[in-house]
Amino acid sequence: MAKMGQRELMAMLADWTFWGRTEQHPPETDWSIWLFLGGRGAGKTRAGAEWVSAQVRAGCRRVALVAPTLGDAREVMVDGPSGLKQVSPWGERPVFEVSRRRLVWPNGAIGYVFSAEDADSLRGPQFDCAWADEFAAWAAPQATLDNLRLGLRLGDNPRLAVTTTPRPIPALKRLITQPGVAVTRGGTAQNANNLAPGFLAAMEASYGGSRLGRQELDGELIEDPPGALWTRDDIEAAITGERGDFDRIVVAVDPPASAHAGSDECGIVVAGARGSGPGRVATILADKSFGPASPEAWARVVAQSYEEFEADRVVAEVNQGGDMVMSVLAATGAGLPVSAVRASRGKHVRAEPVAALYAAGRVKHTGRFRELEDQMCAFGAPDAPKSSPDRVDALVWAVSVLLLNTGREPRLRRL
Repeated sequence: MAKMGQRELMAMLADWTFWGRTEQHPPETDWSIWLFLGGRGAGKTRAGAEWVSAQVRAGCRRVALVAPTLGDAREVMVDGPSGLKQVSPWGERPVFEVSRRRLVWPNGAIGYVFSAEDADSLRGPQFDCAWADEFAAWAAPQATLDNLRLGLRLGDNPRLAVTTTPRPIPALKRLITQPGVAVTRGGTAQNANNLAPGFLAAMEASYGGSRLGRQELDGELIEDPPGALWTRDDIEAAITGERGDFDRIVVAVDPPASAHAGSDECGIVVAGARGSGPGRVATILADKSFGPASPEAWARVVAQSYEEFEADRVVAEVNQGGDMVMSVLAATGAGLPVSAVRASRGKHVRAEPVAALYAAGRVKHTGRFRELEDQMCAFGAPDAPKSSPDRVDALVWAVSVLLLNTGREPRLRRL
């Protein structure tokens, strides 16, 4: 850079192919719609504006610019700090004609501004490229998108860029699965250098790991699959920073049947309980699950968790290789008191009363357990992942022992 002249430096500063992050560029594949899902402040507007500017330089002459409202279109897409006017070099900077609601470039290209509040306004006009911003916030997303796509009928290869923070709306879920749609994703943290100091830390402290944070900061599409036993709302309501004293603490373990590279996880959940009768509450203290792991590795984590949380006992499912499970735990030499539990009913049947306890507010979480929460909110859904829900199994055993025992304790052995 020290050897560059002023013109070369200015050219490099204006070169978006050099400065833009990978997810801010459309994939190098054959696509008709580029969908960029990103968190707040992840650089979605800059990505969309740079893409439109590149299309205009490449010969695109009629551009559709669609935002949730006309005000959003002008304040964000056109005049915003990352909008079309700001990202264009001085000699190529377009002029916004307010009365005609259009953006005119020096080379003759025209960008027409539309509001998603009026889907029918897109009937009739035709374009050779389009940019749809904050699609998940549109008033009538499917109708507006349909009219927009029907107007992309000029040029040799009309394309659409969609930039949005995701929300689990039907139109967005449908769009993701359609042929010809290329998806890139980016989180707020990836654009931290361009955000106010302290913003990211403050947002992570308030929302990190929560459903809202994963959606608005990480750019994830978070939804509740139909048929799942737990909902995100149930889990959000269970989150508490309280710990306090417990009259019982258990480490529940659902060991994998094998230890090869493709084996299941080992579910290890620590939970405590206090109170009595209908007022008794269980609290999930930790999710130590991991995998795939050797028997020695998961037994070591169980023993460490027992010591760390000063637990009363270990609850171990012994349906698959009961003697092996007990001998592996005994080999730790920690003298663990182990309650061996054996499932006589299916996973779903065992989990139903535990899910009901969440709905009743009788199970709490001391913090965010992301992988466990994801598994809980997929459990029971028809299209749930086929892998074994080991974290959920361990959680169900822990809560069942703490809240659902009716006087019969599991068989206890000190190893």
